[in-house]
Amino acid sequence: MPFDVRRFDIYRKVPKDLTQPTYTGACISILCCVFMLFLFLSELTGFIATEIVNELYVDDPDKNSGGKIDVSLNVSLPNLHCDLVGLDIQDEMGRHEVGLIDNSMKIPLNQGYGCRFEGEFTINKVPGNFHVSTHSATAQPQSPDMTHTVHKLAFGEKLQVLRVQGAFNALGGADRLGSNPLASHDYILKIVPTVYEDLSGRKRYSYQYTVANKEYVAYSHTGRIIPAIWFRYDLSPITVKYTERRQPLYRFITTICAIIGGTFTVAGIIDSCIFTASEAMKKVQIGKMS
Repeated sequence: MPFDVRRFDIYRKVPKDLTQPTYTGACISILCCVFMLFLFLSELTGFIATEIVNELYVDDPDKNSGGKIDVSLNVSLPNLHCDLVGLDIQDEMGRHEVGLIDNSMKIPLNQGYGCRFEGEFTINKVPGNFHVSTHSATAQPQSPDMTHTVHKLAFGEKLQVLRVQGAFNALGGADRLGSNPLASHDYILKIVPTVYEDLSGRKRYSYQYTVANKEYVAYSHTGRIIPAIWFRYDLSPITVKYTERRQPLYRFITTICAIIGGTFTVAGIIDSCIFTASEAMKKVQIGKMS
């Protein structure tokens, strides 16, 4: 007797002349296909789209930076002449620079009576401060006006991702034009290292920060009032990491198979129950008629 491989067929076919199409079965089949199409499109959208997962850990993420952080500062002082405006940097490693001019620009405002300072510089990864003041001026003014607006203060690479809402420019838009002209302003910054890794594995290093501020009148050892705008910073040991991820292909295929199999199974059960109930009703009606 020749070996017949068809005996292993677990998907046995029912002859067409033994099947019975019904209107109920047709409606359930159409609804089943629409439902499966909806679930398929939902899963396909989720598969194509990327999700962003965030995590926290203790480490210095950018070890190749040489212990430096890039800073971008943009501040307007509408009542202080550009000749008087300067940037000073100090930190706990002994750095002390007065009147930093590298990569900086001063733009006159209010017909030369004010100044807009824009600068890009680096700071060490240790606690310290940088401040806008008149300390580097050759002649100190009698009553320097430190009312100001901070347009931008950002650290590290520029990170613009729509689904990442962070405090990368927390001081942007800070308006102190209505404050005491002779007052000093202290901005206390807590800098949080931030890493963004895209699907290709490329990492971008930026920094978020929180800020608190206070306003006070400071006197020098000679009794003169010398106001300044201080940005005092410290680094957090906690690093925030954002990672782009996409659903694996095998999980997408598994989900689609589950949708198709589950929908057909449930729809078959519903159709069978309805068909059995309708046949029972017909038999009851026939019995009554007879």
